[in-house]
Amino acid sequence: MGPESTPPKFLILTLGCQMNKNDSERIARILTDAGFAPTDDEADADVIIMNTCSVRQSAEDRVYGKMEDFIALKRKKPHLLLAVTGCMAGRDTDGAIRKRLSAVDFFFPTADMVRLPAWIAERWMSGAVRSYSASYLDVRPLRHPSASAFVTIQTGCDKYCAYCVVPYARGRETNRPVADILGEIRACAESGIIDITLLGQSVNSFRAPAGSFSDANPYSDPFAALLWEANQVPGIERIHWTAAHPISMTDEVIDALALPKQVDYLHLPVQSGSDEVLRRMNRKYTRQRFLDILAKVKARRPGIAIGTDIIVGFPGETAAQFDETVSLYREADFDIAYQAEYSTRTGTLAAKIYPDDVPAAEKRRRWQVIQDLMEQTAKRKNQAFVGKTLRVLVASVSGGYATGTTDELKTCRFPCENEAFVGQMLPVRVVEALEWQLSGDMLR
Repeated sequence: MGPESTPPKFLILTLGCQMNKNDSERIARILTDAGFAPTDDEADADVIIMNTCSVRQSAEDRVYGKMEDFIALKRKKPHLLLAVTGCMAGRDTDGAIRKRLSAVDFFFPTADMVRLPAWIAERWMSGAVRSYSASYLDVRPLRHPSASAFVTIQTGCDKYCAYCVVPYARGRETNRPVADILGEIRACAESGIIDITLLGQSVNSFRAPAGSFSDANPYSDPFAALLWEANQVPGIERIHWTAAHPISMTDEVIDALALPKQVDYLHLPVQSGSDEVLRRMNRKYTRQRFLDILAKVKARRPGIAIGTDIIVGFPGETAAQFDETVSLYREADFDIAYQAEYSTRTGTLAAKIYPDDVPAAEKRRRWQVIQDLMEQTAKRKNQAFVGKTLRVLVASVSGGYATGTTDELKTCRFPCENEAFVGQMLPVRVVEALEWQLSGDMLR
């Protein structure tokens, strides 16, 4: 028996990366088209969907903990339906995760989201629902009003890094047709969006068949060619893409960093500064190769901000090998790093062949070393912006201040009470720089 409310209400709890957020926008579109209404109140929901991350054990533990709250709610509302999708469901090849989440009504990989309305109707015995095409990527995301949007160009991954669940959770690399991507970008521009982020698990390894691009396009590398086409879309002012893989940073992709709408930021995960650790991670490049690529990037786009990902405590990582990561950080002079303590992911190559032999306390110490270095470096690098005028895309206005991001994707705050500036690009002169925030004054 279904809910008494008309229309029934859904709540989506999104954990994980930008890809998950974009997937949740598709789920919202599917349910809205099926006659559901969104809610932010768990107690008011008739369907709750958890879109999960499986990159770290801590991310999965959050799901198990939150699901206990939902199960308690379900006892009070027997018609409440609970669903789990995303990477946890995608990588559950042996059923162990499903068994632990036995109270969940629907447990499905991301690509099966198009079937959700039919499953709900069947459970509630509520008749026919709208059907969707076989590919969930054909579903137009339901976005909240914003100046920014994520546009997925690729899902899955063929790199098979030893620690990573993505190829198992999302499958092999699948690239969207260029026409579909550009059509979505144009639709974003027509709706007032000026800032887009292209998403892929290994985004710069995007491939497209011959004849996908206009004759005027100067690039032969498909990803560089896609960036050039996106730069031609009227109304779009800023383009970002994540996450890149070093081995796919071709000369043409590096050249495309200088396209006029490209943000002044590149996220390029390195994971380790040790050749031996990189080999065991199956990253397919060396420390020197990474630094050589970075040198080309900085030569093509002087002053570009660089972000990275680092894993500390990978199986077998010695203190000396970790020190190589620290020295690489200093040499690369990263603006920001997202570092993580290694955690075993069942089904991955690392889980099968490498014992998790770095003690938890040592992993935490290494994490803190990188954190301290990052804070010192970020503050030093941010000081260079004092006195300069930067473009800021305003995301919010509250309490007499506007907050947004610069083209370097640094957070910037300045006095402002006019909410009409939300979604606009404004010139701001920086007067103060801390580790994670620039402060300034808007130029009129």
